[in-house]
Amino acid sequence: MLLRATHTTTYLYSEPVSICHTEVHLAPRLSERQRLVEHELVIRPEPATLDERLDYFGNPVTFFCLSEPHETLTITSQSIVEMAGEAPPLAGISPPWQEVCDQIRRRDTLDALEASEFTFESPLIQLGPEFAAYAAKSFTSGRPLLEASLELSHRIFTEFEYDPRATTVTTPVREVLKTKHGVCQDFAHFFIACLRSLGLPARYVSGYLRSGPNSIGAEASHAWAAVFCPGCGWFDFDPTNDVMPGSGHVTVAWGRDYSDVTPVKGVALGGGEQLINVAVEVVPVTAGASGAAS
Repeated sequence: MLLRATHTTTYLYSEPVSICHTEVHLAPRLSERQRLVEHELVIRPEPATLDERLDYFGNPVTFFCLSEPHETLTITSQSIVEMAGEAPPLAGISPPWQEVCDQIRRRDTLDALEASEFTFESPLIQLGPEFAAYAAKSFTSGRPLLEASLELSHRIFTEFEYDPRATTVTTPVREVLKTKHGVCQDFAHFFIACLRSLGLPARYVSGYLRSGPNSIGAEASHAWAAVFCPGCGWFDFDPTNDVMPGSGHVTVAWGRDYSDVTPVKGVALGGGEQLINVAVEVVPVTAGASGAAS
């Protein structure tokens, strides 16, 4: 299946910006579940410089600089991604979660060593006994890792309320646990905090969700989490929608938390007050209708 993901970010300034430096994570990355067919990034005004690279986690990153005065900045990313259908894993035959913890602690394989960096605190995710205690109801002794992760994701979906007004990008994970309100970013951070507090590797995934009436969080960049299972790789969980992401989730980037993969961030000189508008649409591509943004 082909999906077209269009992401538009518009900055409106009350005063002219004389110069700005901006970094974006907007190009979907290659993975076993998806292939990038087309991608175009349109920036208005046109930047003076633009560079592309891969970050530490292998995510495509674009950096650009605007050196002419402007009161509006529009960044439009349009991608066509081929999504592979796949059957959900048999969660019950994954290894017991304590065995996974032991393997990660030993770091005796390259995969375990690489995954172990996702067991520590990061700028936006703290660890603590309160997160381990919340997870403990699902992670009982000897329970398969993926089965326990599925139940934890389901509990967050049922016990927490999606509320775009409740949090900001700086809201601590402990506050999310206290209020049980937030958005997809908060639920992903909380899910990760629970697993890392048990000693399990978990990473943050930024991307897009196929537009639809039953999709929570599809109107902007979406977020979910992934759990490492030795010998099998990483498995995604979306506690906002109570699913294991499949062909309707387009992965853009992954890292330790939101701060590693912020869709658009930068610094600007001048500008006064600013208003930011973000619009995301992810729809199927009909036969013969591919083509990049103009």
